[in-house]
Amino acid sequence: MLSVLAALPLVSGSLLHPEAASAQAASSANPLPSWNDGATKQSILDFVAAVTREGSPDFVPPAERIATFDNDGTLWVEHPMYTQLVFVLDRVKALAPQHPEWKDTQPFKAALEGDVKTLAETGEHGLMALLMATHSGMTTDEFQKIVVDWIATARDPRFKRPYTELAYLPMIELLGFLRASGFKTFIVSGGGIEFMRPWAERVYGVPPEQVVGSSIKTKFQMRDGRPELFRLDEINFIDDNVGKPVGINEYIGRRPIAAFGNSDGDLEMLQWTTMAGGRRLGLIVHHTDAEREYAYDRDTSFGRLDKALDAAAIDKWTVVDMKNDWRRIFAFE
Repeated sequence: MLSVLAALPLVSGSLLHPEAASAQAASSANPLPSWNDGATKQSILDFVAAVTREGSPDFVPPAERIATFDNDGTLWVEHPMYTQLVFVLDRVKALAPQHPEWKDTQPFKAALEGDVKTLAETGEHGLMALLMATHSGMTTDEFQKIVVDWIATARDPRFKRPYTELAYLPMIELLGFLRASGFKTFIVSGGGIEFMRPWAERVYGVPPEQVVGSSIKTKFQMRDGRPELFRLDEINFIDDNVGKPVGINEYIGRRPIAAFGNSDGDLEMLQWTTMAGGRRLGLIVHHTDAEREYAYDRDTSFGRLDKALDAAAIDKWTVVDMKNDWRRIFAFE
């Protein structure tokens, strides 16, 4: 399920504009105000100080200060299900009138009825069918408009807010702090690259060329005398698990010195980043706050944190205890 969802694009946002976050990080004596003081916050501050201070044995030139961030569960909410899966289910319902056969055909029947259990049982084949039916057969411009229109109106069932307001304020601050410290920040997500690029710069301050994600194949064609890119019903690249280091190498061309994730899907990215010698930072967001957000790790279908949590203790990665380390989770609190 996760391997297919990795091909699904993700969307996110925050009430705090990324430029405001960067300015806040650069000028404030406390660059991470939504983080509680303690070992977790200090590990970030110490790392940044060490790699940016000229004369430090750990100094890293600005060109090599690369930081990569997962999106789902690291920068914004991924429960009760990945937001991109919500998008897919909504797209199936929107397209259903054009496909009357779907009401009796799996996995479309389960999608239309909201039967997540049956949908999960259809496995990779079923989810792939939904993905291709809702994400291909159109130009890249047409797909972008669908995404923009959906995210403007969709609401999270628990918080009753746009999904773009469910980005984590502490991570928005962290992105701004790193950029103010000479880092270049990248999103490296299992989400679709064509879905994240339209909003990533507005929400996170990450421009399109610094977004790495999963993709389906496209082809160039001329239609009515105009050039366009047409989305095909074929997967091009899955940027998850072992795919993340591959994507980093192909799209970025530099090995990160800092990586941020929250699940086993980020394990290889964290390993690739931290097991390279020199001063490195690996950080995992551990969801421990059921009251303000959600609490989950090893026993969940979305954002499972098992192997990476064990590896964190061995490889000395920083683990964020969301309940205790974050003073605020969302900007609207």
